[in-house]
Amino acid sequence: MQTSEKKCYELPESLAKNLGIQLISVEEGYVKATMPVDERTSRPCEPVDILNGGASLALAETVAGYGSIPLCEPEQMPCGIQISANHVHMVPIGTYVEAVGKLVHRGRTSHVWNVDITTPEGKLVSTARIVNLIVKKRL
Repeated sequence: MQTSEKKCYELPESLAKNLGIQLISVEEGYVKATMPVDERTSRPCEPVDILNGGASLALAETVAGYGSIPLCEPEQMPCGIQISANHVHMVPIGTYVEAVGKLVHRGRTSHVWNVDITTPEGKLVSTARIVNLIVKKRL
């Protein structure tokens, strides 16, 4: 498995950066990231003191997208076309979650990723399956 030589991953201005997502490791077929559970990622309705499921989906799609980028040819890019997730545990504000993405299928025109989101102690929070369509970059 080839490891990226980049040690610090600076995300561009984006949803991921605004949510506080940090990429920890990007290797071929494997990505690890973290996201805080705070006012940016909590639910907008009662109770407001737990992780929003939509923020979990954004984390999962970010992980899968960054995992597919190095697998693409220079003239290609990944586009998320499908996500399916189950949320199985609530996480309170004041902590963070970890996401680990693993490549399930690498085809010529699609990549399938499984992303598990856990607490720092390893308790499963959400599990997601993401499909990225591999398309030609737009000019």
